[in-house]
Amino acid sequence: MKNIPLHWKIIIGMVLGILIGLLLSSFSGGSIFVTNWIKPFGTIFINSLKLIAIPLILASLIKGISDLKDISKLSTMGGLTITTYLTTTVIAVSIGLLVVNTIKPGESISDETRTELINAYSTDAEEKREIAKEKKDSGPLQPLIDLVPSNFLGAASNNKNMLQVIFFSILFGIAMILIPSENAKPVKRFFDSLNDVILKIIDIIMSCAPYGVFALLASLIVEAPNIDLLKSLLLYSVTLLAGLFIVIFVYLLFVKIFLRRNLKDFIDGILPAQLVAFSTSSSAATLPVTMDRVENHLNVKKEVSSFVLPIGATINMDGTAVYQAVAAVFIAQAFGLDLSLVDQLGIISTATLASIGAAAVPSAGIIVLVIVLAQAGIPEAGLALIFAVDRPLDMFRTVVNVTGDAMVSLIISKFQKS
Repeated sequence: MKNIPLHWKIIIGMVLGILIGLLLSSFSGGSIFVTNWIKPFGTIFINSLKLIAIPLILASLIKGISDLKDISKLSTMGGLTITTYLTTTVIAVSIGLLVVNTIKPGESISDETRTELINAYSTDAEEKREIAKEKKDSGPLQPLIDLVPSNFLGAASNNKNMLQVIFFSILFGIAMILIPSENAKPVKRFFDSLNDVILKIIDIIMSCAPYGVFALLASLIVEAPNIDLLKSLLLYSVTLLAGLFIVIFVYLLFVKIFLRRNLKDFIDGILPAQLVAFSTSSSAATLPVTMDRVENHLNVKKEVSSFVLPIGATINMDGTAVYQAVAAVFIAQAFGLDLSLVDQLGIISTATLASIGAAAVPSAGIIVLVIVLAQAGIPEAGLALIFAVDRPLDMFRTVVNVTGDAMVSLIISKFQKS
């Protein structure tokens, strides 16, 4: 088993979880056994993902912003790079919302299964509904007030306040850039090291993913053993893939129309990096290949690629952004929750900011999804619905992330020449 890639282990865990769940649900007392002796391991796994969410955002975002210290020399390039990355991320989230609201994969679940889901997570769902009601009754500028914490430690103690942590992290990172570099160096070294430690913790957590997936799927099948739940999961996967391919298509339009580049040259140039991204599911691991292909095959100057691409591997997660939108709305649909236009605009802003802090490692998106779900008032227990297929889909998301980085480097290169 040691030589089997992680994504295959997760798929094996998924299949075994479904089979064990179906098998035990047909026996008297089987459901109770799964609930008492298997489900807790799935709960522990979800809790470990939630545990690392705030440290991940804090360390990754502060590191990403403080890495922009060279922006004093390359202020035009830095500002344009950040603006372009944020723009592509907003476009990606919007495409995700458009696709999921058009296909509506969560609504394919029958009323009977939805009732079972709501009963299974009734406490969590009711709590989220109360939070949503409080938001609706508050003033129009309340979200702006809620963005700024009165106590950082208090904000960091609750995943529901993730935007406040993001606000503090951005403010902290900007302050590090503004003070003398010598004074900032010890703090920067600390957060660089902290980021490395957090990424290693994620590696440890993800090594347990096959067992977590097994437990989650077995308990999910036992608690809602309807075939249409599996059908809706397949439809969710198709919906997410459709959103990702639309984003790729938008990239190609940019390359062809705005950049006036030959599409075949672009595809041939970036394809090896896409294949590495697909196999590793890591933008960071793919970064050396991406830089080589962009510099030597897409003719982007090293001074541009060495600045734009590392930043992109940290803050440009368009594939992850599409995923946040599709997954959040799918889970809401599955639980029968209606998301208003304001709620979905909130998903755009939250997913955009959260994806900036997403680590460039496999399956970091599932951790960041906790932020979006909490902010939108969607039951976090719905993670169990989509985690089983997350790892294979993460491979496609990483391809979008890397392709977006390459496309943005071409845009910055074009402006640097003009």
